[in-house]
Amino acid sequence: MTLTKAQIIDAIPEKLGISRKKSVDVVETLLEIIKREMENGEDILISGFGKFCIKDKKARRGRNPATGSDMMLDKRRVVVFRCSKLLRDKINKNNPE
Repeated sequence: MTLTKAQIIDAIPEKLGISRKKSVDVVETLLEIIKREMENGEDILISGFGKFCIKDKKARRGRNPATGSDMMLDKRRVVVFRCSKLLRDKINKNNPE
């Protein structure tokens, strides 16, 4: 199941007893702060949750899967998420092997 932004917005008033409008403002503001920092190339560390890192990918040779022809993929920046040890332990505690 996917957790959507709308579900997060709806869960906050239930937890904190604030209005839905205030919840929308909080979530939107948080996401704007995160996006702005990432646009500036900054990593985002949320203690106990994880770290969003910006990684640079070099230009490389790729293949068009539809035609099979070779092509060059431009260099780009990607976002990588690394969960914290605390979150990883919590996830693995609920799913023992």
